[in-house]
Amino acid sequence: MQRIYLDQASTSFPKAPGTAEAVFRYMTECGCNISRGGYKGAYAAEELVYDTRTLLCRLFGCRDDDPKKAVLTHNVTESLNILIKGMLKPGDHVLVSSMEHNAVMRPLGQCAKQGVRFTRVPCAEDGTMNPADLEARIEENTRAVVMLHASNVCGTILPAAEIGRICRRKGIRFILDTAQTAGIVPLDMAAMGVDALAFTGHKGLLGPQGTGGFLIREELAAEMEPLISGGTGSISHTEEVPDFLPDRFEAGTMNLPGIAGLHASLTWLTDRPEGSILQHELHLTEQFLRGMEALEEEGLIRVTGKHGTEGRTGVVSILPLHTDPAELAFRLDEQYGIATRVGLHCAPAAHQTLGTWPTGTVRFSFGIFNTEEETDEAVRAVSALCRKERRE
Repeated sequence: MQRIYLDQASTSFPKAPGTAEAVFRYMTECGCNISRGGYKGAYAAEELVYDTRTLLCRLFGCRDDDPKKAVLTHNVTESLNILIKGMLKPGDHVLVSSMEHNAVMRPLGQCAKQGVRFTRVPCAEDGTMNPADLEARIEENTRAVVMLHASNVCGTILPAAEIGRICRRKGIRFILDTAQTAGIVPLDMAAMGVDALAFTGHKGLLGPQGTGGFLIREELAAEMEPLISGGTGSISHTEEVPDFLPDRFEAGTMNLPGIAGLHASLTWLTDRPEGSILQHELHLTEQFLRGMEALEEEGLIRVTGKHGTEGRTGVVSILPLHTDPAELAFRLDEQYGIATRVGLHCAPAAHQTLGTWPTGTVRFSFGIFNTEEETDEAVRAVSALCRKERRE
């Protein structure tokens, strides 16, 4: 049976050309650590990491291309924990959207038990947000806006640039979660008014799992306490935590084989015309949405979020109306070899906003290596299964 992978929002597959080979080469030809060895292999590894930071700065619009502002972690969840818990203090107030992933909400929930308050800015049923609704909820002690860039449930892109302008005007920090947009939607951290941009390596950046990080303005970094501390290979004469970037937030040994793979995927991505990946994914999304129109008209499914391709990514969730979403996802895999993601997608508030709580949805997410033929097959499979369930 042909395998069709439509779970790109969870992790991309296949990875960028050269990524796996780069991981293998690091493991077999280098294998050493950085900032801890005074020999050629360690220097080569250090250079690789430095180049990776530079590629990230250029990709995300860090205007001075200062590599030390790119902090490397193991994923976007770790990045958001470092940023949220390192920045907030009892008495602070935070604004979030009603579409947030648990990577934001669970750390905030922990902070709330220590005296931090947060307010959810309600989004519309298609996942969109009116920036005025956020501005109206700013309080005297509002410290930051922490917000995803695009929904992992329905693909709707939130108005990050407009929110960034509000934050600059009000003197509020802006933390942006780009888990669903980094490597796909063009990002300019400086132009968007972002103080810290959190990313993961294994989704749109087409790199290995276990890689990620954040880019941060030095003004915010100076206000934060590190979540994790320990050996960095720098200023080893003291037991004090380094006060300089990136060492302040990079204690312990990194996933260097993964970073080697991320370097390869970033190199491949930067050779693509800007916006071309998003254009391809939206082309497939439009094709899939057209195929879902007839099923909606027949009363077989409901498409959540936006029905067009404006202001979205290549993530589409559907709610089957005559069968359980888990059953549909199982049949897609069992009978057609189509991999999707079913359930609440670690974003319960988003499903409440979209009107798909508590059943959840079946999510289809398209990537740069998916094809029109695969998309057609997905439409045919959903159509056949939903019509069969209605008859039964």
